[in-house]
Amino acid sequence: MKILLAEQELQAGVRRLAAQIRQQYGEQPLTLVAVMTGSVVLLADLMRLLDMPLRIGVIGASSYRGGTTAGELQVASEMLIDIRDRDVLLVDDIFDTGRTLERLVAHIGGLGARSVRTAVLLHKQRETEVTLRPDFVAFEIPDEFVVGYGLDYRDHYRNLPFLGVLEPQDLERDSPAVLSARSEPGDG
Repeated sequence: MKILLAEQELQAGVRRLAAQIRQQYGEQPLTLVAVMTGSVVLLADLMRLLDMPLRIGVIGASSYRGGTTAGELQVASEMLIDIRDRDVLLVDDIFDTGRTLERLVAHIGGLGARSVRTAVLLHKQRETEVTLRPDFVAFEIPDEFVVGYGLDYRDHYRNLPFLGVLEPQDLERDSPAVLSARSEPGDG
């Protein structure tokens, strides 16, 4: 696996992201809504760097189902806190095609939020399918499939403290057959 962003680089980027958000909102109360599950690490680090009054909520959205290409987006908002008349900052791990963030911004707006802005850790340098652009971005990255710092491949690698690019041999090694064989009893 190739390391794209080391742990120290990620932490510096999150500090820059927090500074941009503080500059925009000042001491105004803010509701952070994290897009689960990829943004959980970013949310934890980011909220500790923000000193305005915060409320924290989560929303589920997923379009990757065990692979590296996006499928149909599924949104789960049953765990979302009340956001009516609140300034909401939607926090996501990566802006790739833009479809997820565009749909979630519309969804949050439809629930009565006063304002909705977006913050992402990563913005892939590629043509997108939407006109929406994130309001706050920590890093611009090449169009590669990345893992670590909350991002996964088949529910693996989220716990890496760095951002890595999976090589073809990593994808083969982590195929469903190989992963299930690794979890067989007695293989430890």
